[in-house]
Amino acid sequence: MEKSVSKAIETINQIRKAMGDRLAILGHHYQSDAVIAHTDIRGDSLELSRKISGLDAEHIIFCGVYFMAESAAILRRSGQKIHIPDVNATCPMADMAEAGRVEKTLEILQTNGRKIIPLTYVNSSAAVKAVVGQYDGSVCTSANAKIMLEWALKQGDGVLFLPDKHLARNTANALNVPDETCIILPEDVIEGDPTLFVTPAMTDDKQFVIWPGYCPIHEEFTMDAIKNIRANEPNALIVVHPECSPEVVQASDGNGSTTYLIKYAAKAAQGATIYIGTEENLVMRLAAKYKGEKTIRPLMKSQCEDMGKITLENLASLLENIENSPPVDVSNDIREPARLALERMLEICA
Repeated sequence: MEKSVSKAIETINQIRKAMGDRLAILGHHYQSDAVIAHTDIRGDSLELSRKISGLDAEHIIFCGVYFMAESAAILRRSGQKIHIPDVNATCPMADMAEAGRVEKTLEILQTNGRKIIPLTYVNSSAAVKAVVGQYDGSVCTSANAKIMLEWALKQGDGVLFLPDKHLARNTANALNVPDETCIILPEDVIEGDPTLFVTPAMTDDKQFVIWPGYCPIHEEFTMDAIKNIRANEPNALIVVHPECSPEVVQASDGNGSTTYLIKYAAKAAQGATIYIGTEENLVMRLAAKYKGEKTIRPLMKSQCEDMGKITLENLASLLENIENSPPVDVSNDIREPARLALERMLEICA
């Protein structure tokens, strides 16, 4: 095993040096330290999306999950090629919103003449982003969800937020959207025919309609974990990602995107103890960075299996075959409306 890792590292370093500016490797914060060490740019979804148009590289490798590579393929310039080391690195939350079901749901919600603006979390497929673009909607990230929801609420008679019900509810709470104006659609729409589970009457008096998806990783963070820390370490701070349940978010000392969590750890006082509720690779990286200054621990054990599918070995293998490797791409009929949805976000949040 050590021999294969050493060989992969040697291959990666040699090819990166040989390709120079023709290559850029991007890595999401949830990647392992081993992979992050070989990235040129690291960040959360919004940060990495913003970088695409400014890159001169011909080959851009996305170390993350597939919807991120798709977003890069939507925003790429002509001549640029987007790659991912493992096309099977998907996002379970993104898979909970299928484009055909989303479009059918929008059709149903608008049969009474109401204009419903779709707002999709960036954790969604290119096909879903295309549907959103076609219906005058946009995209958001955990960092800008509040800004984008404020925008969407002003564009029509209501908003369909997808696919993450927790980010939706937490953002609605931050904007003081009344509970009685919100509704979470039945979970059956994730896999079933929306015509069987959704009716216009369900949402006639609702301003905010929520798709019932969620992140399996952040769903695991519980109130019991928080209560245990509060009882045993009353001075400890707890911060979480807004993909956690509203109950967990409300019981924490702060919540926000991966960038927010990184900045929170940086600004915390010397000697502080901070529990962070998000993917464990990021938490342990912060723990190592601030060792001896402050104590940083994971709220609970939590690793994303799909992020973990990106390894040094498959990164090296991709680089060895990059000139002949088929890039991640989307068809023009999806790219154009999806790009419109993404560019609306980038313009609003510029």
